[in-house]
Amino acid sequence: MTADQLTTSGQIQVIGSDSSGEVEFTLLSLDDGMWVGTGSDHTDRKVEAIDVTVSKQMCAKPVATTLWRYDDVVPHWDALILRSYITENGAPVLYQEGPVTTMRSPENLIELYSATGNSFGSGSLMFCGTLAVHGGVRPADDFIFELSDPVLNRTIQHRYDMTSLPAVA
Repeated sequence: MTADQLTTSGQIQVIGSDSSGEVEFTLLSLDDGMWVGTGSDHTDRKVEAIDVTVSKQMCAKPVATTLWRYDDVVPHWDALILRSYITENGAPVLYQEGPVTTMRSPENLIELYSATGNSFGSGSLMFCGTLAVHGGVRPADDFIFELSDPVLNRTIQHRYDMTSLPAVA
């Protein structure tokens, strides 16, 4: 996806009513090392059935503003938990939950990316995979996502609301 799709806003606009969020941990390479955060790979599900790349590019990608040094969490990487919530009938509902270890490790992801001839150099951000959804993939008016570190007793969380614009035929 293009970098202009990244946002820290609490509000995004989408076309139609066929998109939904999905929590992922993110990796950010900076001059002072690698950082871990979280984001939502918000995707148009109808278009995804036709072309994954186009579906990903259609929606903004909200990311949390807090980051943790990768070196600070790597000793207890297996304890980190991803979660997301949506609101249904006025109440928050757990949408996704699971350990980051259900995805490939950061080292493996960077190795696979580098094997394609690309460099995960300073300024690069990578979304790193998502979890199964409780109750099936579905749209919602808001999306809350978080990365929890129970060892250091901290959480990165972000919330955003969606405004659906009409799809014009």
